[in-house]
Amino acid sequence: MATIHSVEISWEDLLGAFTSGQLDKANYLDRLTGEIFSVPSTPDSNEVRQQLKDNGERFLEIPPFDYRSERQIVAEFVAQISDHDLKKLLQTSLAGRKPFGKIEDILSFYPDEEDRYTILKDQYLSNRLKTWLEENNLFTANTVLQGAKHA
Repeated sequence: MATIHSVEISWEDLLGAFTSGQLDKANYLDRLTGEIFSVPSTPDSNEVRQQLKDNGERFLEIPPFDYRSERQIVAEFVAQISDHDLKKLLQTSLAGRKPFGKIEDILSFYPDEEDRYTILKDQYLSNRLKTWLEENNLFTANTVLQGAKHA
């Protein structure tokens, strides 16, 4: 019979590690304690990184959120916008043509759209992170509770 090991993982810390985008360090999750920590990507830390890799059943490297995924979120969001002028402005920004600004800066002038974008991005990140957890046989309390209801 399989047993469930319950460990508390800070969702905010996990999401922060997932979206950090820092290439100079790797983030890890300790399956046993739920601790999230980072290790610098320097030659001095190669031995530590190898030990973490050798103990992969306990330590999971948290995958970084990649630029392509962020562009995918923005493209999906832009496709849903009905305001023609805003849509054109965001498409120009997305294409990198001048003059352009950061999506977040442009949306700061459109609070309702900014809220919609934040919600879409949060949902995407949460779903992606939940999928990663499940792929590594880690489940949120909601997933475990839903499974118990259907058993």
